[in-house]
Amino acid sequence: MSGHTPTRRAPLLTIYSVLVFIFIYLPVAVLMLYSFNRDGVGGFPPRHLTLEWYRLLFADAPIWDAVGNSLIVAAGSVALSLTLGLLAALALDRATFPGKALFRRLVLLPLILPGIITGLSLLMFAVFAGAQLSLLTVFLGHGTALISVATTELFAGLQKMDHAQEEASLDLGATPWQTFWRVTLPNLKLSLIAAGLLIFTLSMDEIAVSFFLIGRDNTLPLEIWGRLRRGITPEINAVSTLIFAVSVALIVIWYRVRTRGLGSDAQELLERLQQDA
Repeated sequence: MSGHTPTRRAPLLTIYSVLVFIFIYLPVAVLMLYSFNRDGVGGFPPRHLTLEWYRLLFADAPIWDAVGNSLIVAAGSVALSLTLGLLAALALDRATFPGKALFRRLVLLPLILPGIITGLSLLMFAVFAGAQLSLLTVFLGHGTALISVATTELFAGLQKMDHAQEEASLDLGATPWQTFWRVTLPNLKLSLIAAGLLIFTLSMDEIAVSFFLIGRDNTLPLEIWGRLRRGITPEINAVSTLIFAVSVALIVIWYRVRTRGLGSDAQELLERLQQDA
C-alpha cells in the first residue's frame, strides 16, 4: 500500500511546483513584456511592440550615472568582502582561539539580520565616526554586510582543500607566505570567483543598506525606487528587465563555477580511491 503512495503524489507535487513557479515568475514575465509595449503600462495583452523605451533608457543620463555608481560600489564591495572574508575563513579553518565558536556564529549574523537593521546600525556607526554620507559609506556598508557571504564560501573551499599540498610546499623549503600565494590561493580560485560573483550581484541589488548610507549620488536600485514613487513607466520596466537579465547571468555563472568545483572534487576523490585500490 505504502509503495504506491509516492506515485500517486507525484502528479500533485508536479502541479504544485508549476503553480509556485508561475506565482513567482509570472509578474517578472509581465514586467519584461510591458518593457516592449508602445502603449505604456495599461492594457493587456500588449498589442504594439516597440524598442522605444530601451532607446529612451540608453539616453537617460541619470540612470547611467546611477549604474556607474552601483558598479563602483559593487566592485569595491567584492574586493573588501573577499579580503576580510578570506582572513576570517583562514582564522576559522587554521587557528585556535578563545571564543572561536561564537566568532563563527557572529560572522554569519549579517545573513540573518534584516537589511533595515544592518543599514540603521551602520548609519549610527557612521554618524558616531563623523563620516559624511557618500558612495564611500555605501561601499563600506556593502562590504561589511557581505563579509559573511565571502567567509561562508571561502571557509567551505578551505574545508575541501587538500592540505597535503601545503605541507609538501613547506617541507620543500617554501615560506608560509610563498605557500599561501603559490598553493593556497590557487586552490581557492573557484571559491573566490563564486563568492565574488555572488557578492557583486547582491551589492548591485542592495537597497536597504544603501538607503541609510547614501549621500547625494544615487545607486541604481535607489534611482529606480525614487522614480517609482512618481509612478511605473515602461522605461522602469526596461531597466528592470536588464537588471534581471544581468542578475540571472551572474547567478548562472556562479552556479556553474560551484558545480565545476564540486565536479573536480568528486574526480579527485575517485582518483584517490582508484590509487588506494
